[in-house]
Amino acid sequence: MGVLTVTAAAGLVAGGRPAAADPPEPTRFRSEIEAVDAPPGTVDARVLGGDAFLEISVTPGHEAVVYGYQGEPYLRVRADGAVERNRRSPATWLNEDRRGTATLPPDVDPQADAAWEQVTTDGTYAWHDHRIHWMQEQDPTGVEPGGVVLAWTVPLQVDGTPAEVRGRLVLAEPVSPVPWVLLAVAAGVAVVLGARRAAETPAWASTASAVIALMMAWGQWATAPAGSGPSQVPVATAAVGFVGAVAAMELDGRGQAIATLVAGSAASAWALLRLEVLWMPVLPTTLPFAVDRAVTALALGLGATSAALAAWRAGRPAVPAA
Repeated sequence: MGVLTVTAAAGLVAGGRPAAADPPEPTRFRSEIEAVDAPPGTVDARVLGGDAFLEISVTPGHEAVVYGYQGEPYLRVRADGAVERNRRSPATWLNEDRRGTATLPPDVDPQADAAWEQVTTDGTYAWHDHRIHWMQEQDPTGVEPGGVVLAWTVPLQVDGTPAEVRGRLVLAEPVSPVPWVLLAVAAGVAVVLGARRAAETPAWASTASAVIALMMAWGQWATAPAGSGPSQVPVATAAVGFVGAVAAMELDGRGQAIATLVAGSAASAWALLRLEVLWMPVLPTTLPFAVDRAVTALALGLGATSAALAAWRAGRPAVPAA
């Protein structure tokens, strides 16, 4: 069973996603769509990752063109669902990362005829549109939490008719990490108290933390926009914890303690990798933000405490049987 588990974990990490790009991250900004001014039933739009990506979906049978930063055609969605990017558009290269730091190839020319290349076939595409998020390193001056940082517009053409997506960028209200830190501490205390009654409590706690870490890591990785290249490190870390959790359920004695140490350490490491979700107000998740924060806090409290107890138990000298 251990071999099968390791194989499954490796499969999760080696799945069919790009290895490197610029995935959404926790942020203090939230971009909101106010209107999609297009013929009814032709185009849908949404913001992903708080303010990281703008995604459009075009109904089959309709064609749409998204214009770049200099009014050039950047993206084209054909009636059959094929999505194409214009290689000569500066936006094609600048939209590869959140900060727009790419060096433009010499053949980029917004005035030249478009050079289309197909990027997907399902009529939906998401990209880092720099009109919808804050591009400066410094915070916007004079904007209080909850206030509007800027209003934005992305021009389109749908079936030959001018259209646009309009929205606003908001500075989100701050979030206190205190309740979530207290939740992590409470989870740790529960493990310590439970271990005084049942020796298997740390193993069960590490298993619970490893399972929820793997579920969360896999879910976030699988739902990231296609082409954003979410990091595989959180998934790999959580997968190691899951393997340790399975071993902890199959072993006993010092072997169980070591497996519990692995599972708890990996789960708490996964939580530490994303610790900023406890205080960042806008999170790149499809779950309610409170659920994301609670799961992270529980994985940290359960994992770290069970790992500490397992390390202490593994280091104790063996007691000979009477």
